[in-house]
Amino acid sequence: MPLRLVAVTYDARDPEQLAAFWGGVLGRTAKTGRGPERGVLLPGDDRQVGLRFVAGPAAPPGERDLHLHLTSDGAEGQDEVVQRVLDLGGRHLDVGQLPEERHVVLADPEGNALCVIPPDSTFLAGCGPLGEVACDGSPEVGRFWSAALGWPLVWDQDGETAIQSPAGGTKLAWGGPPYEPKRGRNPQRFDLTADDLDAAVSELLALGATELGRAGAGEVVKLADPDGNELRVLPA
Repeated sequence: MPLRLVAVTYDARDPEQLAAFWGGVLGRTAKTGRGPERGVLLPGDDRQVGLRFVAGPAAPPGERDLHLHLTSDGAEGQDEVVQRVLDLGGRHLDVGQLPEERHVVLADPEGNALCVIPPDSTFLAGCGPLGEVACDGSPEVGRFWSAALGWPLVWDQDGETAIQSPAGGTKLAWGGPPYEPKRGRNPQRFDLTADDLDAAVSELLALGATELGRAGAGEVVKLADPDGNELRVLPA
């Protein structure tokens, strides 16, 4: 194609404020995206997925389809990461986690869930500060994204899948069944770029995506993956 995952995009009541929060958590500098729909971007790199925040209605906590896993290590322990999130405006979140579970569940200022993972996690070892984008979804959609991005499967077991860039870094993971029913437009989505927009869209359609429409004089193509989750492909 090639396709590149530029960002996980969040609908936000206040995109600038939410970008400032996440920029402080991850140590990134926000920049305003080009075009009316591109919001505020916290750029990623070959190993860390970017985050984008655009104006839109924030969904209730029960209708969020993905959340982020932050890592901790010996130099910066789990308690320090948790405290930084709280100092920047996050809060603790009760999602029914068990007392023996060692990850800490929090929410950002608009209620988006995140977890801070203990430093001895072998699954996220070496993945960087943004260790994982954890999604609700089927193994088929994990394999779709593996083929779409050219990222190998690093986990495919018991209905759960995960992929990772050949450079390493942030993992994208899908939890398998049981699935939450889809309720309207996803409040978080993947934004991709491609050098050849039409060729990239054709390949995604061949892999099982569905085209939903075009915007910006045809320069932004909206699609859904095989589980029905929205995504966008933009020119590089």
